[in-house]
Amino acid sequence: MAFEETLKELKQRRDKVLGMGGPEKLAKRKAEGLLNARERIDYLIDEGSFSESGMFATSHRPEMRARTPADGKVAGFARIDGREVGLVSNDFTVLGASSSVINMKKIKHVKQVATKRGLPLVLLGESSGARMPDRMGSAGRAIVAQDPTEYQRLRETPWVSTLMGPCYGSSTWYAAMSDFVIMRKGSTMAIASARVTSLAINKPIEPEELGGWRVHAEKSGLVDMVVDTDEQVLDAVRRFLSYLPSHNMAPPPEHPVPPGSDEGSKKILEILPESRTKVYDVRKIIDAVVDVGSQFEIKARFGRSITTSLGRLDGRSVGFIASNPMYKGGALDVDACNKVVSFMVLCDSFNIPIVFLVDVPGFLIGLEGELRGASGRVINWMNAMSLVTVPKITIIMRKSYGQAYINMGGGKNSDEFVCWPTADLGFMDPAVGANVLVGDKADDSAKRQEVKEAISQDTSAWGLAELYEAQTVIDPRDTRAYLIRALEVHRLRMTGGVGRHLLHNWPTSY
Repeated sequence: MAFEETLKELKQRRDKVLGMGGPEKLAKRKAEGLLNARERIDYLIDEGSFSESGMFATSHRPEMRARTPADGKVAGFARIDGREVGLVSNDFTVLGASSSVINMKKIKHVKQVATKRGLPLVLLGESSGARMPDRMGSAGRAIVAQDPTEYQRLRETPWVSTLMGPCYGSSTWYAAMSDFVIMRKGSTMAIASARVTSLAINKPIEPEELGGWRVHAEKSGLVDMVVDTDEQVLDAVRRFLSYLPSHNMAPPPEHPVPPGSDEGSKKILEILPESRTKVYDVRKIIDAVVDVGSQFEIKARFGRSITTSLGRLDGRSVGFIASNPMYKGGALDVDACNKVVSFMVLCDSFNIPIVFLVDVPGFLIGLEGELRGASGRVINWMNAMSLVTVPKITIIMRKSYGQAYINMGGGKNSDEFVCWPTADLGFMDPAVGANVLVGDKADDSAKRQEVKEAISQDTSAWGLAELYEAQTVIDPRDTRAYLIRALEVHRLRMTGGVGRHLLHNWPTSY
């Protein structure tokens, strides 16, 4: 056969690359219940759609070429639910997927194509950091930072990062730049490994303590979702992308409306307590309003007094920012502020309308918040909201007090502002306000009651509607129908559903 030897060499080289770090390392991963870099791609994408870029790349150092199939990072293009994506899957069986001259060129190429052609970028992270001795000494300095825009995010397309093992170096940096980050329990993310960190601080530290899932999902807020297995990580990637357009110049995709989606809203009054002092889980309200099964919560373990969720109304993507009285009574703290701002940036960047569901007693005051710059976070929120160009609709469910009234879309900060009949629009809780004004003297109880009653006047939904500060008052059970109709009016018709993206270069973490 013509070219037999040439084709034989091609097969041999291909087989070596597909062998990755060798049978022993692959078998060990399998025994631990972990997918390897290529299995992760196969699980995530539409079958047979992967077009690999850089299969035959190796380390640029002659002594390492034989040991670095694909140079530790599997890169290319594929389809997820029929849509093209760029992706990079780190192969930890090859030198710990350490970052090198060649594999960073692969990442750069996939990023550039994704940005230029309007493709989401998926980064399946697991890496040991910079490769040594490549980056040591003067020669090493000459190969780093050769791309001045490597860490620039202008949000032309959605980026998703996964943390699926030890993640240092590039996996950490790209996670910090991504729009959505999923972490598998047992993984770690940090600037440097626990061993390096222990040496640097002269103190032993465990990987989980340094950068485990509790650290980043509950404390730093850098992780948006935590799951148990590789497969669940990849399922979450696929689902997240289903709410977003492929790029910022298109509206989000539409999906069929599941049967029974109009039934949930009828049960809202069974979820909402009649007493305003009783708590409830606002996620149940969101579930009742959106298309069946479409709520997708982001940062569920962080800033829990407010819920940020993607969902669908009549098959179309919507973002919900909702007070959750289950945690801190719904009072907003620094973490909640950071969480809301990052969510508004996501929605505005990718043309997703925002709905505020409000039951907020105000901002959580105290020394801790002041030491963490709470006032600056409150104004960051207002600054970001003033730059949002997608439709914003606010529904006051119960309390909306003080400055939080403004942050949650009050006044002219929403395109439509409506109330449930249960709305309470004061500066603070009337009992608290009476105590502040009267003090705590026992013989002033009558005066305190008088002041409380005065504060309570004109704080109802009806007063706001009479002034046309609220466009209407609706039965809570009509919320789904109202939102669908309001979004039909406001959904950026003159621009084809595309906003102005004034938040496109907002910092990815701050």
